[in-house]
This record gives sequence, C-alpha cells and structure tokens, in this order.
Amino acid sequence: MLLTDALLLHYQRCPRRAFLDVHGDLAQRDPPSDYLLKLFQDSLLHQRSVLTDWAWLPFGLPDGPLAYHRPIYPEHDWQAGASATLELMQQGVDAIHQGILLTTDAAGHTFVSKPDLLVRQPGNSLLGDWHYVPVDIKLGKRPKLEYQLVAAYQAQVLAQMQGAWPEAAWLILRQRGAYEVDLVERVPRMQAILEECTRTLGELAEPEVFISRNRCSLCHWYGHCYDIAQRQQHLSLLPGVTPSRYSFLQGLRLTTVESLALATPAQLEPLPGFGREVAQKLVWQAQATLNNQAILVADPSLWSQGFSGVGAIAPFHHLPTAPVEFYFDIEAEPDLNLAYLHGVLMVDRRTQTETFYPFLAEDPSAEAAVWKNFLDLMLAYPQSPVFHFCAYEVQTVRRLAQLYDTPLEEVEALLHRFVDLHAWVTRTVMLPVESYALKPIARWVGFDWRDASADGAQSIYWYNQWLTTGDRHFLDSIVCYNEDDCRATYHVKDWLVDFLRQPRLPYAYVSDGEESLPSIGER
Repeated sequence: MLLTDALLLHYQRCPRRAFLDVHGDLAQRDPPSDYLLKLFQDSLLHQRSVLTDWAWLPFGLPDGPLAYHRPIYPEHDWQAGASATLELMQQGVDAIHQGILLTTDAAGHTFVSKPDLLVRQPGNSLLGDWHYVPVDIKLGKRPKLEYQLVAAYQAQVLAQMQGAWPEAAWLILRQRGAYEVDLVERVPRMQAILEECTRTLGELAEPEVFISRNRCSLCHWYGHCYDIAQRQQHLSLLPGVTPSRYSFLQGLRLTTVESLALATPAQLEPLPGFGREVAQKLVWQAQATLNNQAILVADPSLWSQGFSGVGAIAPFHHLPTAPVEFYFDIEAEPDLNLAYLHGVLMVDRRTQTETFYPFLAEDPSAEAAVWKNFLDLMLAYPQSPVFHFCAYEVQTVRRLAQLYDTPLEEVEALLHRFVDLHAWVTRTVMLPVESYALKPIARWVGFDWRDASADGAQSIYWYNQWLTTGDRHFLDSIVCYNEDDCRATYHVKDWLVDFLRQPRLPYAYVSDGEESLPSIGER
C-alpha cells in the first residue's frame, strides 16, 4: 500500500475522501471549480515568492548565497524520485525543492513524502556532518493542526532516510511567515493517525458518507457523496447534526429523519454536546424536514425585546416594514482585504419601484470612493431600515468606517438601522433546508438565482479574472449575482413577515424537556 503526505492530509479532513482517492472510481470525481483552480494558482504564486526571498529562513544560512536544487526523475516514479533526492542529499546541496522521500515498513507499506523544501543544517547523520530539515509552504495564514501533523510525517520519513531526526520541521505561512512545528508533541499524534489511516485504507469497507459543508465544498468527491446522502436522506443533511452528535444519535438508533422527528427532546438532552436547546432544535429540524413545512420555534423571551440596533431581534410584529427599505450585500476579496462591491436594492413601497445600486470598485484603489457613494445613499434615507443576511456586512461596515475615518456617530446611526435577517430566521422559524445560508432558504421560499452555479467563491474568481484580463463580462457576472443576493434577501424578508403574521394556535414553549408545542397538523 502506498501512503503519501497528501493522503494523510485528506484523511484528517475526511477518511472517506482518502478512501475514495485510493479505491474510488475516478470518473465519479467532480471537475475542479474555478475557485479551486484559483487557489491552486495562488498557492503556486506564494511558493514562488517564498523561493525567491530567503529572508523567511528561520535558521542559519549556509555560507554564501543559498541555492536550491530540484531532483530529476520520470513523473510519478516515486522510487526514481527518492533516489535522485537522496543523491542530492548525499552531495550536501544547500536546499532541495520538491524532493521525494520514501521508506517502507516490515508490513510492506510504502510511505512517500514531498516537502516543498529540504534545507541543509549542520549535525550528524548518515549523510555526514549535516542533515536536512523539511519545510512546507502553505497558502494558509494559520498553522492548522492538520498542517503540523503532515510536517511531522515528513520529518519521520526524512529521519528514516537520513538516519537522524531533523531538529525541527517548519511551515511557511502566508503573512505569518515561518512557524516551527513541535515534533515532540506532534509526532505521537501523527503516528496514531497514520496507523488509523493505514488500517482504514487497507480495508474494503467504504466509510459512511457524511456531508459537512465547511469541509466538503471544495472536495472533488462532493457531488458523488452528496448524491448518496440525498438518496439515503442522511442525517448529516440536517443543520445541527455534527459528526460527534451523529455518533450519539446512532447510539440511540436515531439514524433517519423520521425517527428523529418522532423523538422527544428529553431523549437527546442528556447526550454530550446536546443540552436542552440543541435537543429541541434537532427534533424540530427533523419535523420541518419530514413534513416540508416551516415551524415557529422562537423563545418567548424574544417577544418582549425592543428593536435596539445591530443584530437585535425586535418583537415579531415589529420586524420593520417601511416606505423605503434597503437590502444590502457585500462582495469582497479576502486576500486583498478588499470590499469591491456594495450592492444595494432600494425598495420604495410608496411608488412600487425597485432600484439596484451596484457600488463597484473596478480597481482596488477605488474602494474608498465606492464606500463614500454607499454612505451617501444611506444618509439620504436616514429612517430606512437596511436588511442584510448574516453578520459580515456589519463587520465590514465597521472596518471600512475605521479605515476611512468615517465619523463614529454617523456609523453608529447607520448600524442601528441594520436588520440581520439570518438572525431573525434562525431564532424564529425552523425550515426544511439543509443549511441556513441565504441560498437554501431563498430557494425554499421560491426565489431562483439567474446563474444557479454562482456563489461568493465564484465572485472572487470573477473579480480576479477582471483584474487580470480587463474583460467586463466578469464584472457583469458579479453585479448580476450580487443583485440576485439582494433580491433573495428581500424575498426572504417578505416571506418571513407573512409567515409571522399568520394566525396560529397559542404558542407554548418547551418546559422541563416536554414539548407542549401544538403538533404540526394543528398549526
């Protein structure tokens, strides 16, 4: 069996992905998205910048200018690559770029590693009075544990080749620079995961599917796994069902939407990581999904709260409906720390008109100007509520206000008008959706995007393509997508107002783990 550092990285994120990479049908993989291709390109550019500036090197430089060598070998011939790398190590070259490290164990497992750099350091080894340390160049800004464990794996394979453990292993992170991995701490954990990975990949039993959007979205097996999860009506498609919670639900044999919908919160509440609130929400979520209906689920304490600014939940009947309303959505490029589009849909209920304002920075230097244009529109309607979805718009407005010295009282007055519809939805209703992101909610209430495949990541790709090519088609696509986001927010708001106004039986909240909510059929 062949194990690589890339396989170990994927295993940490998802054992099923690693299994499919070894045993799966490659024809079932998704093609890489434009955004993923952008990340690959960004990673290559980051590597090149590191390799041309050795100022990051956290340990002593060899005498004279540092030069790196690259082993020459046939593509995918790991054994030839390892031989060529070992030859360079025995020569004592300063640094080796994309060398191949390879060892085998008594069980016949082959372990391959491909650190971005091997840098020579003084110290005894089978090579002579020097040895090498592994360096991995990462596009990420944080030394994630999964990165550190891969670095520990590289150090172990290297140690077996050169006959001595490296004194350290290093990550070169974007912006942060060099980070030393504590091998004493990380190697035992890495070895345990490596043993588990080897065992899993050696078995023929395919790991169970589990959809976790924050980990699955960029995986090339996502479409394949999602299709299976949908056919199975897998509980991982329910919001709030995390891998750890799912394992406890399995212990209670609550592995279907129907079984969870028929459970009582009292059954789930004692489980680790659940508690009263989570238990009740999971049961409600299953009921909403099973019946394809929205359920009113708000805590009654919210009824007495007044509208008091950013993110606040007013009494339901006070969800603002004003003569003029704004629906606001920002598109941003995190790598540039740039908000390049402030999209605003103005809804004038007096004249029954809707006007979309795309405040777009065609060049990063125009961010200040579009920020001012956005503020001018907001100040022209000082009484109008500004609806947005999630906290990002609030956070970005605060950041831009500080960056461009906007008067504090002006910003606070504006933010007092902001209404977070995501907070309203998640605190008042349970919906039959797989995620409480804008798209699933808006689609369930009947809104469709003109470009069904567009999303925030695609928008970032389009903006970078615009900066690279000057093709205005990319800008037009961004504006179209952003306008649809604003209109989707508008659609969700009007749906929520209508839903909350519907007559229903008096609401009775859960008390002592017993549900006194009217049944779905009674609503």
